[in-house]
Amino acid sequence: MFKLIRPATSEREIKKSRFATIAAPVADEEAAKAFVAENSFADASHNCWAWRIGADYRFSDDGEPGGTAGKPILQAIEGQEVDGVVVVVSRWFGGVKLGTGGLARAYGGSAAECLRLADKQPIIATTQLSVAVAFTDLALVEARLETFDDIAVTARDFDENGAVFRLDVPDSRLLALAELLRDLTSGRASLDPDILADPPADP
Repeated sequence: MFKLIRPATSEREIKKSRFATIAAPVADEEAAKAFVAENSFADASHNCWAWRIGADYRFSDDGEPGGTAGKPILQAIEGQEVDGVVVVVSRWFGGVKLGTGGLARAYGGSAAECLRLADKQPIIATTQLSVAVAFTDLALVEARLETFDDIAVTARDFDENGAVFRLDVPDSRLLALAELLRDLTSGRASLDPDILADPPADP
């Protein structure tokens, strides 16, 4: 699966109707709804849209015949294997009817073209890891964490013993990072989940 790095747009004309498409990454339903509202043209004949965020999805034909707009847009999202995305396709009617099949191809094709052109990156499976570190180890751990481009420090909270880091770690790096933190702190760092508690058996 992929996610968009930034919003993308495309435009094309089909039998005198103009189709303008905009796609953008979104984190939740509220953001998707807000994006649709902000990117619907008052003078367009129809502003049709779809979004998918994980297992959740919605779509709208906005007055076009049922199944000819929103669903083809959603199918384009699925066909391009994009997640966490909203796509709005606005149509300005040019006087020539496209028919239900033509509409579905126009809306789905417009969405697919926009998503093909968009800057994307693979979605990497990650795990949230909490690391409790004593004050004596804090500077060393913090300095080492700053050297990783693919590990995000999402929070750092202090208590009477030291600090608790909340990290977003690619699953492929979890075990190596846990071992590094153990070695840096001579086993004093506390991990949640404790992925070193039950290490893999030797083959």
